[in-house]
Amino acid sequence: MANTTPPPLPPGIGPGSPQDVPPLPGTFPVDPATLPKPIRDEILAPDPVAIDTSAEELKDGQNHCPKCGATDIRQRAGTDMLVCLYCRNEWHGEGVEEAFGLGEGLDDLTGTVISSGAKNIAADASSLMTFKCTGCGAEVTVNTQTNMTARCHWCRHVFGVNEQVANGAVPDAVLPFRITREDALARIQQFVGKRKMFALKEFKDQFTPENVVGVYMPYMIVDGKASAHMDGQGEIKTREYTRGTGNKKKTYYDADVYQVQRSVDFTVDDLPLESSRERGKLDIKVNTNNIINTILPFDTKNAVKWNASYLSGFSSEKRDSDVDHLRPRLEDQLLSIARAQVHASVGKFDRGVRWEEESLDVHGTRWVAMYLPVWLYSYQEPGGKGSMIHYIAVNGRTGETMGSVPVQHWKLLLAALTAGTFLEAIALMIIWSQ
Repeated sequence: MANTTPPPLPPGIGPGSPQDVPPLPGTFPVDPATLPKPIRDEILAPDPVAIDTSAEELKDGQNHCPKCGATDIRQRAGTDMLVCLYCRNEWHGEGVEEAFGLGEGLDDLTGTVISSGAKNIAADASSLMTFKCTGCGAEVTVNTQTNMTARCHWCRHVFGVNEQVANGAVPDAVLPFRITREDALARIQQFVGKRKMFALKEFKDQFTPENVVGVYMPYMIVDGKASAHMDGQGEIKTREYTRGTGNKKKTYYDADVYQVQRSVDFTVDDLPLESSRERGKLDIKVNTNNIINTILPFDTKNAVKWNASYLSGFSSEKRDSDVDHLRPRLEDQLLSIARAQVHASVGKFDRGVRWEEESLDVHGTRWVAMYLPVWLYSYQEPGGKGSMIHYIAVNGRTGETMGSVPVQHWKLLLAALTAGTFLEAIALMIIWSQ
């Protein structure tokens, strides 16, 4: 009987290995050029480059005074200085742009550059962080959902969450509050005072500006280099005339129509994107989150390297959006910037330009996570179909104030109808609801 035992396989190769089982026809390898553009771009895109912004000296959770070593440190109100509450020594945090060269190289950006604090959030990351006190050995827990500092209940050492954990709680930089609480209170009172005549009675009765809170809001600060191309039609008026009489009179325009093309290369420096999904929900039926955007801009060039001591006495919100989640919003804003860039070049089209096709090529981006300071007052207005949350916000750096005050609509209508027309009444309602 013939021997049917197969010959032994070479070392390192066993049944079922890639060498033993050939791939199915047409499966691998795949030529990226044959794939649809979004998938092809994703496969061919270079891996993100990381900038390490972590501070080794702060990883134990304690920020020590450089003069006496104490840990009870706070920001001096109205300044960007830190002050030791033990020896009264003061010092300024290091600027984040100077520390990591973030203000340079805009024209050379390629691919995606992501700082330590802007990395993807781990799905299983916890909000609770526990530190072992180096002074007495006790364990101290910090809930990073709302707070970034805590005090040891035994020896009173102060801890801050300085290590860049994978839960989105620790950014790369912080822009300290410059507007004091007293100043913010005065601005909010002045804002409401101008609108009290038509404000909802319940709001006036319950208005307590002392409830204003200082909140550090999470943002992604983005540098970018991009190109845009736009195709559309522009019109130049050649004649204007009317036809008909009385109520049937209409105005007509004749215009020459031109095909218009524009291309622009540009860079953006420190473009802020909200990285909290809750604040990004701009549903005017239930909240006035858009108020936060009306107090921009912030002087992000003055941001300092992350140090949890700046958050002592303030609350904060965690970032819960990654870079990939924010790319569509970034591209929308870049297209808006491109339109503004070419606006001056289409001024001769006095009837306007309608862009019919737009394309954007993002050559490179750099992402940095940052906390920005906002004084916030909120009021929950009850309603038949649910409640409406009104916000009044004060920019913690510039003092710019904007908000929403609930109004008595019948008062607006009465005032407008007394002084003018129904259309004026509607316009007043819109203005006072902002």
